[in-house]
Amino acid sequence: MNYRLYIPGPVNVSEKTLRAMAVQPMGHRSADFVTLYRSIQPGLQELFQTREPVFVSTSSAWGVMEGAIRNLVRKRVLNCMNGAFSDKWNDVAKRCGKEADALQFEWGQPVDPEALRTRLASGSYDAVTLIHNETSTGVLSPLPEIMAVLREFPEVFSIVDAVSSFSAVPIAKDDLGIDLLLTGSQKALALPPGLALFSVSPRALERAQSQPDRGYYFDLLEFAANHEKGMTPSTPVIPLIFALKSKLEDIAAEGITTRHQRHQRLSQKVRDWAVARGFSLFPKAGFESRSLTCVANTLEVDLPALNRLLKERHGLVIDGGYGKIKGKTFRISNMGDETDASIDAVLHALDAVLPEATPARTAS
Repeated sequence: MNYRLYIPGPVNVSEKTLRAMAVQPMGHRSADFVTLYRSIQPGLQELFQTREPVFVSTSSAWGVMEGAIRNLVRKRVLNCMNGAFSDKWNDVAKRCGKEADALQFEWGQPVDPEALRTRLASGSYDAVTLIHNETSTGVLSPLPEIMAVLREFPEVFSIVDAVSSFSAVPIAKDDLGIDLLLTGSQKALALPPGLALFSVSPRALERAQSQPDRGYYFDLLEFAANHEKGMTPSTPVIPLIFALKSKLEDIAAEGITTRHQRHQRLSQKVRDWAVARGFSLFPKAGFESRSLTCVANTLEVDLPALNRLLKERHGLVIDGGYGKIKGKTFRISNMGDETDASIDAVLHALDAVLPEATPARTAS
């Protein structure tokens, strides 16, 4: 059975997007592919708010995240960590053989720009990694303020994961001075998994030139050289690029600002529902994600039972928490193509089954 997904990714894919993938293969070095590749650039550049190319990688975002470490870290990288995925980046950096330190915050807390400034003042680092929207905790860190700090340290390269915030909130790559901004296809873009998209600054390409161990598959210079020819370094997943082209058309029709406002409105609707039912929100107030809501399980709901009832009776799925807060939180996604009607549907379904999954409380 196909369940409607309200998990933090992958998310639901529209019929229009699925139909766009139903194409015969083409040569990835053909003129037809060059036309396809170049046709998506204006829309991607508008979303990234960049004048630079937007590269297309057939991989998960983690591939580009590792590639960014190999291409840009020469001396030492500082990993901003406040959840499962940002914490993992520290391990990835070390596995790449890089010197890496943690700037650790409690789960549920955003990255603090002042703490970042203090660490960078040591002069020990030439790169910083940041996950803008930490899906494990539902926390949106203050990217403009963080980038303002990084601009005080021009010797430090910024690597920003916007996997679950891209196209849900505005991110002005060039104006903020981000050196490498990356995202994936399966989150707010509402595409199937399999594509990573990223854009880099000219100085990041210059840094990559001096890196002897940057590898091949995620070599920034290979992406740049092939981009000039309207191609990718290796065989891409062409059906997904057709789907991306279709999705960019959808975003243009909706309007980017309207899209951002929709994500804001829907996330607020879920938060209001959670608080009205007696739950608390897991993120620090004022730093809640716009693409999903992470709810603290303060009512001690049996989350496996809750999801079983949602599946059996309503054909939908939410997430029962991730990592060390699994069971202590649950997450409801509103990213991608969700509407007021579709969010209302999951909230009504939750209201219908919550009493059966919530233990009775004994009166004191």
